Amino acid sequence: MNKVIHWFRQDLRLSDNPALKEASRRGLVLPLYILDTNSPKKMGSASRVWLYHSLKSLDLSLDKKLCFYQGDSLEILKHLIKTYLIKGVYWNRSYEPYQVKQDFKIKKELSGLVFESFSASLLWEPETIKKEDGTPYKVFTPFYKKGCLKGVAPRKPLDKPKPLQLYYDSSNKTHLEDLKLLPHLNWHKKIESHWEIGEEGAKKRFYHFLKKDLSSYKKGRNVPAKNSVSRLSPYLHFGQISPHQLWDKIPDRESDSNSIHFCRELAWREFSYNQLYHNKDLSHKNLNSKFDRFPWIKKESYLRAWQKGQTGIPLIDAGMRELWETAYMHNRIRMLVGSFLVKNLLLDWRQGERWFWDCLVDADLANNSASWQWIAGCGYDAAPYFRIFNPISQAQKFDPEGIYIRQFVPELKKLKAPYIFSPWDAPKSVLKSADVQLGIHYPHPLVDLKNSREKALQAFQSIKRK
Repeated sequence: MNKVIHWFRQDLRLSDNPALKEASRRGLVLPLYILDTNSPKKMGSASRVWLYHSLKSLDLSLDKKLCFYQGDSLEILKHLIKTYLIKGVYWNRSYEPYQVKQDFKIKKELSGLVFESFSASLLWEPETIKKEDGTPYKVFTPFYKKGCLKGVAPRKPLDKPKPLQLYYDSSNKTHLEDLKLLPHLNWHKKIESHWEIGEEGAKKRFYHFLKKDLSSYKKGRNVPAKNSVSRLSPYLHFGQISPHQLWDKIPDRESDSNSIHFCRELAWREFSYNQLYHNKDLSHKNLNSKFDRFPWIKKESYLRAWQKGQTGIPLIDAGMRELWETAYMHNRIRMLVGSFLVKNLLLDWRQGERWFWDCLVDADLANNSASWQWIAGCGYDAAPYFRIFNPISQAQKFDPEGIYIRQFVPELKKLKAPYIFSPWDAPKSVLKSADVQLGIHYPHPLVDLKNSREKALQAFQSIKRK
Protein backbone atom coordinates (compact mmCIF):
# COMPACT_ATOMS: atom_id res chain seq x y z
CA MET A 1 0.00 0.00 0.00
CA ASN A 2 1.04 3.62 -0.52
CA LYS A 3 2.32 5.47 2.51
CA VAL A 4 0.72 8.82 3.33
CA ILE A 5 0.93 11.40 6.11
CA HIS A 6 -1.84 12.82 8.22
CA TRP A 7 -0.63 16.00 9.91
CA PHE A 8 -2.56 16.73 13.12
CA ARG A 9 -2.79 20.41 13.99
CA GLN A 10 -5.86 21.92 15.70
CA ASP A 11 -7.91 18.81 14.93
CA LEU A 12 -6.91 16.44 17.73
CA ARG A 13 -9.70 13.91 17.19
CA LEU A 14 -10.53 10.84 15.12
CA SER A 15 -14.22 11.46 14.44
CA ASP A 16 -15.30 14.11 11.93
CA ASN A 17 -11.74 14.54 10.75
CA PRO A 18 -11.91 15.00 6.95
CA ALA A 19 -8.15 14.91 6.35
CA LEU A 20 -7.69 11.74 8.40
CA LYS A 21 -10.64 10.14 6.64
CA GLU A 22 -9.15 10.88 3.23
CA ALA A 23 -5.67 9.77 4.27
CA SER A 24 -7.07 6.45 5.48
CA ARG A 25 -8.57 5.88 2.03
CA ARG A 26 -5.24 6.50 0.33
CA GLY A 27 -3.00 4.02 2.14
CA LEU A 28 -0.98 3.39 5.29
CA VAL A 29 -1.12 6.50 7.47
CA LEU A 30 1.77 8.05 9.36
CA PRO A 31 0.03 10.23 12.00
CA LEU A 32 2.17 13.08 13.25
CA TYR A 33 2.12 16.25 15.33
CA ILE A 34 4.70 19.01 14.88
CA LEU A 35 5.39 21.61 17.54
CA ASP A 36 6.43 24.37 15.14
CA THR A 37 9.23 26.41 16.68
CA ASN A 38 8.97 29.12 14.01
CA SER A 39 5.52 30.35 15.02
CA PRO A 40 5.78 34.07 15.95
CA LYS A 41 3.11 33.90 18.68
CA LYS A 42 4.13 31.25 21.16
CA MET A 43 1.44 29.21 22.86
CA GLY A 44 0.41 30.35 26.35
CA SER A 45 1.15 28.33 29.48
CA ALA A 46 -2.39 27.03 30.01
CA SER A 47 -2.71 26.07 26.35
CA ARG A 48 0.51 24.07 26.57
CA VAL A 49 -0.90 22.11 29.50
CA TRP A 50 -4.07 21.37 27.54
CA LEU A 51 -2.07 20.42 24.47
CA TYR A 52 0.08 18.00 26.46
CA HIS A 53 -2.91 16.05 27.74
CA SER A 54 -4.66 16.27 24.39
CA LEU A 55 -1.69 14.70 22.60
CA LYS A 56 -1.35 12.06 25.28
CA SER A 57 -5.02 11.13 24.85
CA LEU A 58 -4.80 11.19 21.04
CA ASP A 59 -1.71 8.97 21.10
CA LEU A 60 -3.59 6.35 23.11
CA SER A 61 -6.50 6.41 20.66
CA LEU A 62 -3.97 5.80 17.86
CA ASP A 63 -2.45 2.77 19.64
CA LYS A 64 0.58 4.87 20.59
CA LYS A 65 1.55 5.43 16.98
CA LEU A 66 1.34 9.23 17.00
CA CYS A 67 4.76 10.61 16.02
CA PHE A 68 6.00 13.80 17.69
CA TYR A 69 8.35 16.33 16.15
CA GLN A 70 9.44 19.89 16.83
CA GLY A 71 11.10 22.38 14.54
CA ASP A 72 10.29 23.71 11.09
CA SER A 73 7.16 21.98 9.77
CA LEU A 74 8.17 22.18 6.11
CA GLU A 75 11.63 20.71 6.70
CA ILE A 76 10.21 17.89 8.82
CA LEU A 77 7.62 17.02 6.16
CA LYS A 78 10.23 17.09 3.40
CA HIS A 79 12.48 14.74 5.40
CA LEU A 80 9.65 12.27 6.00
CA ILE A 81 8.54 12.37 2.37
CA LYS A 82 12.05 11.51 1.23
CA THR A 83 12.68 8.88 3.91
CA TYR A 84 9.44 6.94 3.51
CA LEU A 85 8.66 7.68 -0.14
CA ILE A 86 5.43 9.35 0.91
CA LYS A 87 2.74 9.53 -1.77
CA GLY A 88 0.45 12.11 -0.16
CA VAL A 89 0.14 14.59 2.71
CA TYR A 90 -3.25 15.47 4.23
CA TRP A 91 -4.16 18.06 6.83
CA ASN A 92 -7.03 20.23 8.02
CA ARG A 93 -6.76 23.97 7.53
CA SER A 94 -5.92 26.39 10.31
CA TYR A 95 -6.59 30.11 10.03
CA GLU A 96 -4.02 31.97 12.07
CA PRO A 97 -1.96 34.24 9.80
CA TYR A 98 1.27 32.30 10.29
CA GLN A 99 -0.47 29.00 9.51
CA VAL A 100 -2.12 30.39 6.37
CA LYS A 101 1.25 31.65 5.13
CA GLN A 102 2.87 28.35 6.07
CA ASP A 103 0.25 26.32 4.19
CA PHE A 104 0.85 28.35 1.05
CA LYS A 105 4.60 27.79 1.30
CA ILE A 106 4.21 24.04 1.92
CA LYS A 107 1.88 23.57 -1.03
CA LYS A 108 4.33 25.45 -3.24
CA GLU A 109 7.27 23.35 -2.04
CA LEU A 110 5.36 20.07 -2.36
CA SER A 111 4.24 20.68 -5.91
CA GLY A 112 4.27 17.40 -7.77
CA LEU A 113 3.21 15.47 -4.67
CA VAL A 114 -0.40 14.63 -3.81
CA PHE A 115 -1.50 16.88 -0.96
CA GLU A 116 -4.85 18.12 0.19
CA SER A 117 -6.17 20.35 2.96
CA PHE A 118 -9.71 20.29 4.33
CA SER A 119 -12.18 22.45 6.24
CA ALA A 120 -12.66 20.96 9.69
CA SER A 121 -12.70 23.67 12.36
CA LEU A 122 -15.19 26.22 10.99
CA LEU A 123 -18.77 25.88 9.77
CA TRP A 124 -18.15 28.36 6.96
CA GLU A 125 -14.87 29.14 5.27
CA PRO A 126 -13.91 32.80 5.93
CA GLU A 127 -13.32 33.70 2.29
CA THR A 128 -16.83 32.57 1.35
CA ILE A 129 -18.69 34.92 3.71
CA LYS A 130 -18.67 38.39 2.18
CA LYS A 131 -21.13 41.16 1.41
CA GLU A 132 -22.56 41.56 -2.07
CA ASP A 133 -19.85 44.09 -2.90
CA GLY A 134 -17.16 41.54 -2.00
CA THR A 135 -16.04 43.22 1.23
CA PRO A 136 -16.08 41.45 4.62
CA TYR A 137 -18.89 42.00 7.12
CA LYS A 138 -18.17 44.29 10.06
CA VAL A 139 -21.46 43.77 11.90
CA PHE A 140 -22.40 40.40 13.38
CA THR A 141 -26.13 40.13 12.66
CA PRO A 142 -25.94 40.56 8.86
CA PHE A 143 -22.79 38.40 8.85
CA TYR A 144 -24.76 35.59 10.45
CA LYS A 145 -28.18 36.01 8.89
CA LYS A 146 -27.20 37.06 5.37
CA GLY A 147 -23.72 35.67 5.06
CA CYS A 148 -23.88 32.37 6.94
CA LEU A 149 -27.48 31.19 7.13
CA LYS A 150 -28.25 32.07 3.52
CA GLY A 151 -25.10 30.41 2.27
CA VAL A 152 -24.18 26.74 1.99
CA ALA A 153 -25.40 24.76 4.99
CA PRO A 154 -22.72 23.21 7.24
CA ARG A 155 -21.81 19.68 6.19
CA LYS A 156 -22.77 16.58 8.16
CA PRO A 157 -20.15 15.18 10.57
CA LEU A 158 -18.04 12.24 9.45
CA ASP A 159 -17.56 8.94 11.25
CA LYS A 160 -14.19 7.68 12.43
CA PRO A 161 -12.19 6.23 9.54
CA LYS A 162 -12.45 2.45 9.40
CA PRO A 163 -10.18 0.71 8.86
CA LEU A 164 -7.37 2.99 9.94
CA GLN A 165 -4.05 1.37 9.13
CA LEU A 166 -1.14 3.13 10.77
CA TYR A 167 2.61 2.94 10.68
CA TYR A 168 5.22 4.52 12.92
CA ASP A 169 8.41 6.47 12.23
CA SER A 170 10.73 4.19 14.21
CA SER A 171 13.74 6.41 13.48
CA ASN A 172 12.17 9.37 15.29
CA LYS A 173 13.57 9.77 18.81
CA THR A 174 11.31 12.64 19.91
CA HIS A 175 8.72 11.76 22.56
CA LEU A 176 5.86 13.78 23.97
CA GLU A 177 7.88 14.69 27.07
CA ASP A 178 10.62 16.13 24.85
CA LEU A 179 8.22 18.88 23.73
CA LYS A 180 8.41 20.27 27.29
CA LEU A 181 4.83 21.46 27.28
CA LEU A 182 4.22 21.32 31.04
CA PRO A 183 5.44 24.29 33.13
CA HIS A 184 7.90 23.74 35.96
CA LEU A 185 5.38 25.09 38.45
CA ASN A 186 2.61 22.83 39.74
CA TRP A 187 -0.05 25.15 38.29
CA HIS A 188 -0.84 22.52 35.65
CA LYS A 189 -2.09 20.14 38.38
CA LYS A 190 -4.83 22.63 39.23
CA ILE A 191 -5.90 22.75 35.59
CA GLU A 192 -5.95 18.97 35.27
CA SER A 193 -8.28 18.66 38.29
CA HIS A 194 -11.00 20.72 36.59
CA TRP A 195 -11.09 19.11 33.14
CA GLU A 196 -11.25 15.77 31.37
CA ILE A 197 -9.00 16.58 28.44
CA GLY A 198 -9.32 14.68 25.17
CA GLU A 199 -11.87 13.67 22.54
CA GLU A 200 -13.87 11.52 24.95
CA GLY A 201 -13.93 14.33 27.48
CA ALA A 202 -15.29 16.65 24.78
CA LYS A 203 -18.09 14.23 23.93
CA LYS A 204 -19.04 13.78 27.59
CA ARG A 205 -19.07 17.52 28.14
CA PHE A 206 -21.27 18.09 25.09
CA TYR A 207 -23.79 15.40 25.96
CA HIS A 208 -23.97 16.70 29.53
CA PHE A 209 -24.71 20.15 28.14
CA LEU A 210 -27.43 18.79 25.84
CA LYS A 211 -29.07 16.88 28.66
CA LYS A 212 -28.69 19.31 31.56
CA ASP A 213 -28.03 22.87 30.46
CA LEU A 214 -29.24 23.62 26.95
CA SER A 215 -32.87 23.94 28.05
CA SER A 216 -31.98 26.96 30.22
CA TYR A 217 -29.03 28.24 28.21
CA LYS A 218 -30.31 31.64 27.09
CA LYS A 219 -30.86 32.94 30.63
CA GLY A 220 -28.65 30.59 32.60
CA ARG A 221 -25.51 31.46 30.63
CA ASN A 222 -25.46 34.87 32.32
CA VAL A 223 -25.33 33.45 35.86
CA PRO A 224 -21.77 32.41 36.70
CA ALA A 225 -22.72 30.38 39.79
CA LYS A 226 -25.05 28.16 37.74
CA ASN A 227 -22.36 27.16 35.27
CA SER A 228 -25.00 26.77 32.55
CA VAL A 229 -22.52 27.53 29.79
CA SER A 230 -21.30 24.70 27.57
CA ARG A 231 -17.59 24.91 28.59
CA LEU A 232 -16.76 23.50 25.16
CA SER A 233 -14.45 26.32 24.02
CA PRO A 234 -11.10 24.62 24.79
CA TYR A 235 -12.27 21.42 23.09
CA LEU A 236 -13.31 23.43 20.04
CA HIS A 237 -10.02 25.31 19.94
CA PHE A 238 -7.93 22.15 20.00
CA GLY A 239 -10.31 20.31 17.72
CA GLN A 240 -11.37 17.54 20.11
CA ILE A 241 -14.88 18.21 18.93
CA SER A 242 -15.87 20.03 15.76
CA PRO A 243 -18.47 22.80 15.30
CA HIS A 244 -20.14 20.49 12.74
CA GLN A 245 -20.73 17.90 15.45
CA LEU A 246 -22.28 20.54 17.70
CA TRP A 247 -24.40 22.12 14.98
CA ASP A 248 -25.70 18.76 13.83
CA LYS A 249 -26.80 17.61 17.31
CA ILE A 250 -28.38 20.84 18.58
CA PRO A 251 -32.15 20.19 18.50
CA ASP A 252 -34.71 22.63 17.10
CA ARG A 253 -32.11 25.08 15.81
CA GLU A 254 -34.73 27.25 14.12
CA SER A 255 -37.49 27.19 16.73
CA ASP A 256 -36.18 26.79 20.28
CA SER A 257 -34.86 30.03 21.79
CA ASN A 258 -32.09 28.28 23.75
CA SER A 259 -30.86 26.39 20.70
CA ILE A 260 -31.06 29.51 18.56
CA HIS A 261 -28.96 31.39 21.09
CA PHE A 262 -26.34 28.66 21.31
CA CYS A 263 -26.03 28.57 17.51
CA ARG A 264 -25.53 32.33 17.54
CA GLU A 265 -22.63 31.84 19.93
CA LEU A 266 -21.09 29.37 17.51
CA ALA A 267 -21.57 32.00 14.82
CA TRP A 268 -19.76 34.61 16.94
CA ARG A 269 -16.78 32.26 16.86
CA GLU A 270 -17.07 32.23 13.07
CA PHE A 271 -17.29 36.04 13.07
CA SER A 272 -14.06 36.26 15.07
CA TYR A 273 -12.27 34.04 12.56
CA ASN A 274 -13.66 36.10 9.72
CA GLN A 275 -12.15 39.20 11.33
CA LEU A 276 -8.79 37.50 11.77
CA TYR A 277 -8.80 36.26 8.19
CA HIS A 278 -9.21 39.81 6.89
CA ASN A 279 -7.15 41.54 9.63
CA LYS A 280 -3.94 39.66 10.28
CA ASP A 281 -2.86 42.10 13.02
CA LEU A 282 -6.05 41.62 15.02
CA SER A 283 -4.21 40.69 18.22
CA HIS A 284 -2.38 44.01 18.50
CA LYS A 285 -3.73 46.60 16.04
CA ASN A 286 -6.91 48.59 16.69
CA LEU A 287 -9.52 47.93 14.02
CA ASN A 288 -10.85 51.42 14.73
CA SER A 289 -7.79 53.57 14.12
CA LYS A 290 -9.00 56.50 16.23
CA PHE A 291 -8.16 54.36 19.28
CA ASP A 292 -4.51 54.67 18.26
CA ARG A 293 -4.75 58.06 19.99
CA PHE A 294 -6.38 56.75 23.18
CA PRO A 295 -4.54 57.97 26.30
CA TRP A 296 -3.97 54.59 27.96
CA ILE A 297 -2.02 54.85 31.20
CA LYS A 298 0.90 52.68 32.26
CA LYS A 299 0.61 51.58 35.86
CA GLU A 300 2.17 48.23 36.71
CA SER A 301 0.58 48.12 40.18
CA TYR A 302 -2.90 48.30 38.61
CA LEU A 303 -2.11 45.51 36.17
CA ARG A 304 -0.68 43.23 38.87
CA ALA A 305 -3.65 43.78 41.18
CA TRP A 306 -6.03 42.96 38.32
CA GLN A 307 -4.08 39.84 37.36
CA LYS A 308 -4.00 38.54 40.94
CA GLY A 309 -7.66 39.29 41.74
CA GLN A 310 -6.73 41.93 44.31
CA THR A 311 -8.59 44.99 42.96
CA GLY A 312 -10.91 45.28 45.95
CA ILE A 313 -13.95 44.86 43.68
CA PRO A 314 -15.36 41.42 44.66
CA LEU A 315 -16.92 40.34 41.35
CA ILE A 316 -13.82 41.36 39.40
CA ASP A 317 -11.54 39.55 41.83
CA ALA A 318 -13.72 36.44 41.73
CA GLY A 319 -13.39 36.30 37.96
CA MET A 320 -9.63 36.75 37.94
CA ARG A 321 -9.20 34.11 40.63
CA GLU A 322 -11.45 31.70 38.72
CA LEU A 323 -9.06 32.17 35.80
CA TRP A 324 -6.03 31.37 37.95
CA GLU A 325 -7.72 28.39 39.61
CA THR A 326 -9.28 26.72 36.56
CA ALA A 327 -7.61 28.36 33.51
CA TYR A 328 -11.12 29.34 32.42
CA MET A 329 -13.53 32.19 33.06
CA HIS A 330 -17.28 32.49 32.67
CA ASN A 331 -18.17 34.50 29.56
CA ARG A 332 -20.12 37.29 31.28
CA ILE A 333 -17.34 37.69 33.80
CA ARG A 334 -14.83 37.99 30.93
CA MET A 335 -16.75 41.03 29.71
CA LEU A 336 -16.78 42.55 33.19
CA VAL A 337 -13.10 42.09 34.00
CA GLY A 338 -12.24 43.34 30.51
CA SER A 339 -14.38 46.43 30.92
CA PHE A 340 -12.85 47.10 34.33
CA LEU A 341 -9.31 46.87 32.93
CA VAL A 342 -9.77 49.19 29.95
CA LYS A 343 -12.39 51.57 31.29
CA ASN A 344 -11.94 51.79 35.05
CA LEU A 345 -8.18 51.26 35.16
CA LEU A 346 -7.54 52.82 31.71
CA LEU A 347 -5.02 50.09 30.87
CA ASP A 348 -4.41 49.10 27.26
CA TRP A 349 -6.61 46.20 26.12
CA ARG A 350 -3.52 44.46 24.71
CA GLN A 351 -2.27 43.88 28.26
CA GLY A 352 -5.47 42.00 28.99
CA GLU A 353 -5.22 40.09 25.73
CA ARG A 354 -1.72 38.90 26.63
CA TRP A 355 -2.75 37.78 30.13
CA PHE A 356 -5.73 35.84 28.84
CA TRP A 357 -3.55 34.33 26.11
CA ASP A 358 -1.23 32.92 28.75
CA CYS A 359 -3.82 31.83 31.32
CA LEU A 360 -6.83 30.52 29.36
CA VAL A 361 -7.04 26.91 28.20
CA ASP A 362 -9.32 28.13 25.40
CA ALA A 363 -6.92 30.92 24.36
CA ASP A 364 -7.75 31.30 20.70
CA LEU A 365 -6.08 33.96 18.57
CA ALA A 366 -9.28 34.91 16.76
CA ASN A 367 -11.69 34.81 19.70
CA ASN A 368 -9.34 36.31 22.26
CA SER A 369 -8.27 39.20 20.03
CA ALA A 370 -11.74 40.00 18.68
CA SER A 371 -13.29 39.83 22.15
CA TRP A 372 -10.78 42.26 23.65
CA GLN A 373 -11.24 44.66 20.77
CA TRP A 374 -15.00 44.34 21.26
CA ILE A 375 -14.91 45.21 24.95
CA ALA A 376 -12.42 48.05 24.37
CA GLY A 377 -14.71 49.61 21.77
CA CYS A 378 -12.14 49.51 18.97
CA GLY A 379 -13.29 46.32 17.22
CA TYR A 380 -16.02 45.38 14.76
CA ASP A 381 -19.58 45.62 16.07
CA ALA A 382 -17.98 46.55 19.38
CA ALA A 383 -19.56 47.58 22.65
CA PRO A 384 -19.53 51.39 22.63
CA TYR A 385 -16.69 52.70 24.78
CA PHE A 386 -19.18 54.66 26.87
CA ARG A 387 -20.92 51.41 27.79
CA ILE A 388 -19.10 50.80 31.07
CA PHE A 389 -20.23 47.82 33.11
CA ASN A 390 -20.80 48.46 36.80
CA PRO A 391 -19.50 45.37 38.65
CA ILE A 392 -21.71 46.07 41.66
CA SER A 393 -25.01 46.18 39.78
CA GLN A 394 -23.84 43.27 37.61
CA ALA A 395 -23.17 41.21 40.74
CA GLN A 396 -26.55 42.13 42.20
CA LYS A 397 -28.26 41.06 38.98
CA PHE A 398 -26.35 37.91 38.06
CA ASP A 399 -24.94 36.72 41.40
CA PRO A 400 -27.66 38.00 43.76
CA GLU A 401 -26.79 35.63 46.61
CA GLY A 402 -23.06 36.09 46.19
CA ILE A 403 -22.48 32.38 45.53
CA TYR A 404 -19.89 32.95 42.81
CA ILE A 405 -18.06 35.60 44.83
CA ARG A 406 -17.92 33.36 47.92
CA GLN A 407 -16.53 30.49 45.86
CA PHE A 408 -13.52 32.42 44.62
CA VAL A 409 -13.14 35.17 47.25
CA PRO A 410 -13.53 33.09 50.42
CA GLU A 411 -12.30 35.88 52.70
CA LEU A 412 -15.69 37.54 52.11
CA LYS A 413 -17.79 34.40 52.58
CA LYS A 414 -19.38 35.60 55.83
CA LEU A 415 -20.56 38.88 54.30
CA LYS A 416 -24.17 38.93 53.20
CA ALA A 417 -25.80 40.85 50.38
CA PRO A 418 -25.66 43.73 49.62
CA TYR A 419 -22.32 44.24 51.36
CA ILE A 420 -20.58 41.31 49.72
CA PHE A 421 -20.83 43.25 46.44
CA SER A 422 -19.22 46.41 47.89
CA PRO A 423 -17.56 45.70 51.26
CA TRP A 424 -16.41 49.33 51.60
CA ASP A 425 -20.07 50.32 52.06
CA ALA A 426 -20.55 47.97 55.01
CA PRO A 427 -20.72 49.38 58.55
CA LYS A 428 -17.72 48.55 60.74
CA SER A 429 -19.87 46.27 62.89
CA VAL A 430 -20.90 44.21 59.84
CA LEU A 431 -17.31 43.88 58.68
CA LYS A 432 -16.17 42.89 62.15
CA SER A 433 -18.83 40.18 62.51
CA ALA A 434 -17.79 38.81 59.10
CA ASP A 435 -14.10 38.77 60.13
CA VAL A 436 -13.21 41.25 57.40
CA GLN A 437 -10.79 44.10 57.92
CA LEU A 438 -10.35 46.08 54.73
CA GLY A 439 -6.73 46.63 53.86
CA ILE A 440 -5.71 43.52 55.78
CA HIS A 441 -8.00 40.60 54.93
CA TYR A 442 -9.25 42.12 51.68
CA PRO A 443 -7.95 45.19 49.79
CA HIS A 444 -9.56 48.57 49.57
CA PRO A 445 -10.91 49.32 46.06
CA LEU A 446 -8.14 50.06 43.61
CA VAL A 447 -10.20 52.89 42.12
CA ASP A 448 -13.49 54.61 42.82
CA LEU A 449 -15.97 53.19 40.31
CA LYS A 450 -17.82 56.47 39.75
CA ASN A 451 -14.73 58.64 39.41
CA SER A 452 -12.92 56.16 37.18
CA ARG A 453 -15.98 55.97 34.95
CA GLU A 454 -15.90 59.74 34.51
CA LYS A 455 -12.20 59.66 33.65
CA ALA A 456 -12.83 56.98 31.04
CA LEU A 457 -15.54 59.04 29.39
CA GLN A 458 -13.26 62.10 29.37
CA ALA A 459 -10.50 60.03 27.74
CA PHE A 460 -12.93 58.85 25.10
CA GLN A 461 -14.06 62.40 24.40
CA SER A 462 -10.44 63.43 23.89
CA ILE A 463 -9.94 61.08 20.92
CA LYS A 464 -13.27 62.16 19.44
CA ARG A 465 -12.18 65.81 19.55
CA LYS A 466 -8.81 65.03 17.98
